[in-house]
Amino acid sequence: MSMLNFEKKYRVRGGTLVGGDLFDFWVGPFYVGFFGVLTVFFTVVGTAMILYSTALDGVWNVWKINIAPPDLKYGLGLAPLKEGGIWQVVTVCALGAFGSWALREVEIARKLGMGLHVPFAFSVAILAYFTLVVIRPVLLGAWGHGFPYGIISHLDWVSNVGYQYLHFHYNPAHMIAVSLFFAATFALALHGALVLSATNPMEGEPVKTAEHENSFFRDTLGYSIGTLGIHRLGLILALAAVFFSAVCIVISGPFWTRGWPEWWNWWLRLPIWS
Repeated sequence: MSMLNFEKKYRVRGGTLVGGDLFDFWVGPFYVGFFGVLTVFFTVVGTAMILYSTALDGVWNVWKINIAPPDLKYGLGLAPLKEGGIWQVVTVCALGAFGSWALREVEIARKLGMGLHVPFAFSVAILAYFTLVVIRPVLLGAWGHGFPYGIISHLDWVSNVGYQYLHFHYNPAHMIAVSLFFAATFALALHGALVLSATNPMEGEPVKTAEHENSFFRDTLGYSIGTLGIHRLGLILALAAVFFSAVCIVISGPFWTRGWPEWWNWWLRLPIWS
């Protein structure tokens, strides 16, 4: 079945979460939907606020743009636009755009009769951002603990937070997250290399099949996770890496205020050493 014929089967009204037939149509290959319109709205407003802040600062070098959160003195209240209020508006717009996009993905999945794996996976990434700009600042009592929007300013914030806890890589959740990132990269690199080696053989050799792929890893490792299993594993590793990334920052400050190397003193106090 060609793609165009397949599209006719699902490009029908229905399956929406809000608004019924409102905006339930396509523009070219793109589904619009109520949440698509919301996404565009939040994106336009958020981008306009970024440009407004840039104009106020007179900085048009993309590397130097810096939209800082409010000063700590404002706590969890609203700040004037020029003193962090723009950051608050941009944050609301970003969360609105991300959330609307995820819900738009849900509607498309419902139309296709698919599982909700894609919007769920995207929601984990949204959770990581939400943790940085909402959960952690709320636990610390001020929006000023959120990160600034800008390339260099954001990198500076990451560096400063790391030094604030002496050696951030001693954070146990950070260790788990980094290990999971490497594991996801390793697993999917093996998968990609295996597929290429099977479907792109040497000249004169026949194209191999999934049976050859499974045999390779059974001979190499004694076990093959299978073609579906490797994608499930890659997804689980990636989502777990993002989740523990959120955990590692939310426990830094609200639940642990000292240097992370000090946290490991419990190991030295184990009775087995005495």
